[in-house]
Amino acid sequence: MANKIIFAISDSLGETAESVARATASQFDQENIDIVRIPYINQESQITDILKEAAGGKHIICHTIVSPTLRKFLHEQATVMGVQAVDIMGPVLDAVGTVADTKPRLTAGMVHKLDQEYFKKVEAIEFAVKYDDGKNPQGFEKADIVIIGVSRTSKTPLSMFLAYKKIKAANLPLVPEVPLPEELFKIPPKKVVGLVIDPYKLNNIRSERLRTMGLDGEANYATIARIEEELEYARAVMRRVHCPVLDVTNKSIEETASFVMQIIDRNRLQEA
Repeated sequence: MANKIIFAISDSLGETAESVARATASQFDQENIDIVRIPYINQESQITDILKEAAGGKHIICHTIVSPTLRKFLHEQATVMGVQAVDIMGPVLDAVGTVADTKPRLTAGMVHKLDQEYFKKVEAIEFAVKYDDGKNPQGFEKADIVIIGVSRTSKTPLSMFLAYKKIKAANLPLVPEVPLPEELFKIPPKKVVGLVIDPYKLNNIRSERLRTMGLDGEANYATIARIEEELEYARAVMRRVHCPVLDVTNKSIEETASFVMQIIDRNRLQEA
């Protein structure tokens, strides 16, 4: 006996239709059922060809075509030719449409557009983790932005916030005793942003940080003298790099991120 075929067709990649077809075929494990995926259906002539083949072998069609015109044509012709065509998305679209406040886009490939955005976000998050705290300056060249500043100016939280906006951010702590990586001077100044903060505000942040770690809040790391020394050094580095400088005193991560994203947007416009 010849194998039966489920044609999984779509006006996009057809992965959803194929998954449903395979799940269905698995329930008939004593039958020989082949799955044939046919993506990117955008013409009535393609549908006609598939229907002719399906009619000749008494095969089945399942589809996730979202174009109303193509869906209508498929089902009308399937009825005429005696082919069973199962609309996977249509009934769900109709049902959701009865409770939703907006109309469906009826645009093919929306799932994959969403997937692409998701993977961009994941990639940016992984990038932020990999190039956090100056761990790997070789990544500066690949970054959308490199954030520099003294300790506890929210470089890491800012990098992660930007990552959720699909922006690849690396960051580098500026410490007078630690040599600067040469990679910092190999990237355009417009790809670097410096963060500064009021020394007394930073004193409170660092003292509290030490106390939460069970350490002396009066350690040198948190003294005004040490903080002012670090900030003076940081400003000198930022002048040397010729990068924009943001004062993050009393600013939320969202506010700072907004300024950084404006810088990135300007950079992208200039590169376009």
